[in-house]
Amino acid sequence: MKINIDQALRKAGSLAVKGQQAEAEALYREVLGRFPNNKRALDGLRELALPAHEPYATSAQALVTLYNQGRFGEAIDLARLLIERHPREADLHNIAGAAHVGMGRLPAAIESYDRAIRLRPDHADAHSNRGIALRALDRVAEAITSYDMAIRLKPDFAAAHYNRGSALQALGRLDEAIVSYDNAIRLKPDYAEAHANRGNALREHGRMEDAVEACDRAIWLKPGFAEAHSNRGIALRELKRLDEAIASYDMAIRLKPDLAEAHANRGIALRDLGCQEEAVADYDRAIALKPDHAAAHANRANVLQDLQRFDESADSYRTAIALDPDNAEARSQLLYQQARMCRWDDPADPPELAVLGITTRAVTPFTFLAIDDDARRHLLRARKWVEEKCGHIQAMPATPPAPAPRIRIGYFSSDFYNHATMYLIAKLFEAHDRSRFEIHVFSYGTSGPDEMQQRAIDAVDVFHHVATLSDRVIADLARDKGIDIAIDLKGHTKDTRPGIFAHRAAPVQINYLGYPGSSGAEFIDYIIADDVVIPPHARCHYSEKILSLPFSYQVNDDGRAIADRLFTRAELGLPERGFVFCSFNNNYKITPAEYDIWMRLLSKVDGSVLWLLSDNRWAEANLRKAALTRDVDPDRLIFAERMPLPEHLARHRCADLFLDSFACNAHTTASDALWAGLPVLTKLGESFTARVAGSLLHAIDLPDLVTETAADYERIALDLASDPDRIAAIKARLTANRLTTPLFDTGQYARHIECAFEMAHDRACRGLQPDHINVPAGASDIRRLVA
Repeated sequence: MKINIDQALRKAGSLAVKGQQAEAEALYREVLGRFPNNKRALDGLRELALPAHEPYATSAQALVTLYNQGRFGEAIDLARLLIERHPREADLHNIAGAAHVGMGRLPAAIESYDRAIRLRPDHADAHSNRGIALRALDRVAEAITSYDMAIRLKPDFAAAHYNRGSALQALGRLDEAIVSYDNAIRLKPDYAEAHANRGNALREHGRMEDAVEACDRAIWLKPGFAEAHSNRGIALRELKRLDEAIASYDMAIRLKPDLAEAHANRGIALRDLGCQEEAVADYDRAIALKPDHAAAHANRANVLQDLQRFDESADSYRTAIALDPDNAEARSQLLYQQARMCRWDDPADPPELAVLGITTRAVTPFTFLAIDDDARRHLLRARKWVEEKCGHIQAMPATPPAPAPRIRIGYFSSDFYNHATMYLIAKLFEAHDRSRFEIHVFSYGTSGPDEMQQRAIDAVDVFHHVATLSDRVIADLARDKGIDIAIDLKGHTKDTRPGIFAHRAAPVQINYLGYPGSSGAEFIDYIIADDVVIPPHARCHYSEKILSLPFSYQVNDDGRAIADRLFTRAELGLPERGFVFCSFNNNYKITPAEYDIWMRLLSKVDGSVLWLLSDNRWAEANLRKAALTRDVDPDRLIFAERMPLPEHLARHRCADLFLDSFACNAHTTASDALWAGLPVLTKLGESFTARVAGSLLHAIDLPDLVTETAADYERIALDLASDPDRIAAIKARLTANRLTTPLFDTGQYARHIECAFEMAHDRACRGLQPDHINVPAGASDIRRLVA
């Protein structure tokens, strides 16, 4: 006869509780006759065999043994039997809860802990274990309440203090978390896990040296603690001690080869060292060990982007997003990656632009400069990014500058080598008035040495190589050197180090040149601008006060060499006759808005071509495809390979008109064109980055090439391409203005920016808060203005 196994086992258990052991045994053996390995039946017989005078104590010990052996299912079955016999034993419910946690049955575990607490409200272990289950369900605030109760009942409960610290850390309440870890360690000095987690909290708090010490203590107590070695590596990387960080990751991997986090973290450090291929290999290993490691997929995508493997990079971002839909940074980087590939078949929709980095977690602000022409949203993203990266840093107060014969200026960047920023600023270093200013450079980049870096070294008073120093140490160094004004030449661009300024490197701190937008940082006092890039009505979209120069904010080197080589159109792949529209911007700046216009221009101007920069093969293929879909022969797109700057400037002579992009204008690229004698046509947008070319054109007295609507932009471009005399007249004006207007007068520019520095310094010396400052045209120094 068939029997219902569950019913039979329940009946047997009930008979056993009633003392009808013979009947219970018969039922158990009937079950085992059909299913010899049935655990519940075997456990039931084991229970029946226990001595009658001590069944509970022995059975409870058997239950603990099963739990300790990780046999959670058997433990739950035995607990159920024992609870039927001893329903008011709180310890049984507590152990049952722990077994449910082991099985991943968290709601059932909480029910068991609640029963234990109802039976014995002072059961500290049950309160603490309930907190663990709640934390696993991400009910962190409730978990902390349970830990608090456990500690109130048992103040020396080290594990509860430790778990409370972990929960507080998850909520970002780092000071309280550190106190909880300290309490756990005070009660149990050899608590290696508490030392290690304390190190993590200290690292998140920005106290990197203390974090390393905490990890060292955990490792001393538990040398085989792989996770502590890995976490030590994270803190060392933040301190820029990259070789030591990698050694820590190596040790973690040696101790625990399947520790995916160690492989992923080593990949980050290797990328910092420029070892991209090795970094990819580490991410691949981390993903093989833990396929759902979303951060490893995202970081792998970052390195693939560095390696110009854009299609693979985009795929990795998509995987990261699929695994973690809330990963706003991966979502924003995917948008940027698609822009770099000119993939417009999968564009960002407006709602996405309205939320990423604004209502989501922080995202890299630079990503959106060419995607979203909205200064207000640029500011919101920057503020959130700075808060996430630097919110934990307790900065030194901004004290008034100390009196000195000369104002000490510190320029900070990683780009003091053959880089676009150096091509613009090198002559300024040489033009500074050394009777009034002492110039320091703080270089935290690893590129060079090369001719541009040597030029900077020769031009300034002191060149500090600080790449291996932490942000705090660099800020301390700047203060020790008495820097009065610290100038961030990076902003939110690649390899930025905002922590230097968060630690307050100088009494006055300025955002300048590298990042065309607001830093969003309260610790940056000013931004260098002009009334075109930041008109007065737009100042509300910048966290800084505006140091507004009289012409253009952008410095230029009026001694840049243009090669004597006279290129022929043929050797550049251009037609011998026909109008050459040109845009040497990076391809990610090109959007359908301007590209539609460019294609219409090609359609209307017979024999014309569009000369673009050859950036990457995906962009080239997609731009050709986009031309075809707009009924333009793709062969009318000519792609220029990169070449040394003097030759690149010389080849501009073969173009007729530079067509600017909209959301992100040509910046250095526009200066290149104008310096080489090529007119630039632009359209003003709303944000700083969309108004730079307009600033340059006003400074070179060609305002008629600055438009405010797409329709005017298209109309003027067509008029110029259709009227040889008019384009010739524009080129003649540019040639005449090139060396007679302010744009390429580095000496005059130096006097204006120095005046801005002196005015900001004067306010700081008088204890006044930063305020908007307009530098008048013709000003040379503040002493004349005050007089």
